[in-house]
Amino acid sequence: MRTVICLLALLVSISCKQEKNTGTEPTQMEKVMIIHDEVMPKMGKLSKLVSELKEKVDTTETGRKYEMAMKDLQKANKSMMDWMMGFGDRFDSDEILNGKELTAEKQAWLNEEEEKVVALKEQINSSIEKAEALLND
Repeated sequence: MRTVICLLALLVSISCKQEKNTGTEPTQMEKVMIIHDEVMPKMGKLSKLVSELKEKVDTTETGRKYEMAMKDLQKANKSMMDWMMGFGDRFDSDEILNGKELTAEKQAWLNEEEEKVVALKEQINSSIEKAEALLND
């Protein structure tokens, strides 16, 4: 757990300090971090929704729907933590912050990480939307 917290702090500080190219297209690394920065603030909302749904879980059909939505949110949260851990293991701060040139292997990894973070964004957004819709019924 301590490792996850340290990694989370590192990624937040890196993404907050990242310099934006003025007037140019963002690099692939910047695009990945932009997506991360877009979904990271939603993690608090995700946790809040888990708490709200947890109170409504029971053995009824409706209660099971709340449970499924809660599990989807928890899975999205775990996916985010796993992605950040894996990303932090693959790239150093110079590569993330300063645009240090990547080896061919690391470029292949970045391609994978971009696909993963796009899928992660969809997972987080859709699990939040489903939970909110269920709670608002």
